[in-house]
Amino acid sequence: MEGARESGHEIFLFETAFKKIHPCIACDKCGCGDHPCVFQDDMAELWPKLEEADFILFATPLYYYSATSQLLAAVARFYAIDKRLKGSGKKAALIATGTNPASWAMEGIVKSYREALAYLEWQDCGTVLAKGCKDKAAIAKTAFPEQAYQLGKTIGKVGTV
Repeated sequence: MEGARESGHEIFLFETAFKKIHPCIACDKCGCGDHPCVFQDDMAELWPKLEEADFILFATPLYYYSATSQLLAAVARFYAIDKRLKGSGKKAALIATGTNPASWAMEGIVKSYREALAYLEWQDCGTVLAKGCKDKAAIAKTAFPEQAYQLGKTIGKVGTV
């Protein structure tokens, strides 16, 4: 966030872990954006910001080789405004941390992220994968904070994805 702010970008932080997000039940009452979602929860705060954003950063610790259930619930609820998100030309990136240092440890989360972007027709601007990091102190001893900072600095710059 610091790198993006320094480059003049406005930041909206939506911390799914602290939000009330009902899981999508695929009732299709929303019509992918034609009608309001049947659930009145904190997603109502995210949807307008998601629509107006040029860049979306997905940041999560690795939970059982995927994103957190809270983040996954929010992404599933993108369905309620799917017609306004798909093909919107947004850019996105993924930052994930996990304790497992194995080369394969982040493959599932990266694949899921890239498949979602392919469906949405959004541009992938990169990933920062902090493998083998148990806590914030461990992360601080690596190159990952600088990589995340540099990713933030390049948001919106032509030819630097």
